[in-house]
Amino acid sequence: MTPRPPDAVVPLSNGAANVLAGDWPDRVFRRVTRAELHRWHSGAARGRALVYAGGGYLQLVHDKEGAEVAQWLNSLGLDADVLVHRLPGQPRGQGSEGDQADVWPSDIALRDGLAALDHLAREPALPLLHVGLSSGGHLAGVMACQPHPLNHRHGRGVLMAYAPANANHRDHKAPPGKPDYPPPEKQAFYDAWPIGLAAHPHGLPRMPVFLAYALHDPIVPVAHALNLIQGVQQTGGDMEAHIFAQAEHGFALRTLNGTHDQWPALAARWIHTRLDRTP
Repeated sequence: MTPRPPDAVVPLSNGAANVLAGDWPDRVFRRVTRAELHRWHSGAARGRALVYAGGGYLQLVHDKEGAEVAQWLNSLGLDADVLVHRLPGQPRGQGSEGDQADVWPSDIALRDGLAALDHLAREPALPLLHVGLSSGGHLAGVMACQPHPLNHRHGRGVLMAYAPANANHRDHKAPPGKPDYPPPEKQAFYDAWPIGLAAHPHGLPRMPVFLAYALHDPIVPVAHALNLIQGVQQTGGDMEAHIFAQAEHGFALRTLNGTHDQWPALAARWIHTRLDRTP
């Protein structure tokens, strides 16, 4: 994919502008000093996607799971806003707002996501999708659970690919006995928001769900998807789920040398279906 810079970068909090590390197409944000929206416009948009890149809440894999996903969504007729959110447990930057703690709190990514929804709510109304890969898929699920007016009025669905949705919770670990994740703020966020477990109903998405997972993923075990499928089934929700045997973790839109080469087309069909429906 040819690199295309964002059409705009919108700060959502105080702090210095974020700086990408590395070279295209593998640039990442290793340190996030302020929340930002990186915006890619499609032209005559049929809808809008709020995009969340992965990186294990330790960094943000911006090109592979942010910018490239945004440009793909543009090709489907959606404006795409990539959220560059601050990272739980990461040291604060100079000039940051909030209390005087040395690190960002466990819910900082959620706070930044809500700030993004507040910003988008001031713009002309469009159908909204949450789209996230890996840990960004977890955050997409968290955002789809929020009782925000924009979700209520315009939310059409949440797309989650190889996301650590729930089995990083300390009481639901897969495999059992897996150590807690450092820093403590990251583990606390997973514990607060296990997505899709019926025993934690605040984490059940309030809109239809699309899943794409790898059957033999050692980083995000398929238990995450199975728990989420069962939770949505138990509560009568709407879901389309695809689990691919040959896929590896982090397949995104690049590594498609298996049956998962179909997932972008399956997702595109689901997206078009969602945009044609009312909430």
